[in-house]
Amino acid sequence: MGNYCYFCKKKSTQLANINIPYYNIMNAPSNMQTSSHEAILSSADGFTAFSFGGYNIRFRAPYSLERYVDVVKWDDGYLVVLAKYSHNTNPEEEYIDLKPILKGLYIDATTFLKPIKSVRIAYA
Repeated sequence: MGNYCYFCKKKSTQLANINIPYYNIMNAPSNMQTSSHEAILSSADGFTAFSFGGYNIRFRAPYSLERYVDVVKWDDGYLVVLAKYSHNTNPEEEYIDLKPILKGLYIDATTFLKPIKSVRIAYA
């Protein structure tokens, strides 16, 4: 598997012995709450966060990522997004494949991704 660094937090559970900040989706602002068919993509502190169904999955973002700007396409775990990087004044296309990340977290990708119909960008 690739060089992923990722973490997962489920509502009402704790990540043990990890000293990296993460979002608590239970107390997230209203713009970070998801519907039953919508996921949230954001970034902070060098990590990308994908939130859905009570899970907040974080994985290492590119070093120069400033923020995600728009979701161009959602295709069953594969995202095409516009991202703003520090080295470029214009947003660039970025590709995120969630399936290997979910597999690395022992989350069944088919079951997890099936109800997601859309993804939106949101920041707290």
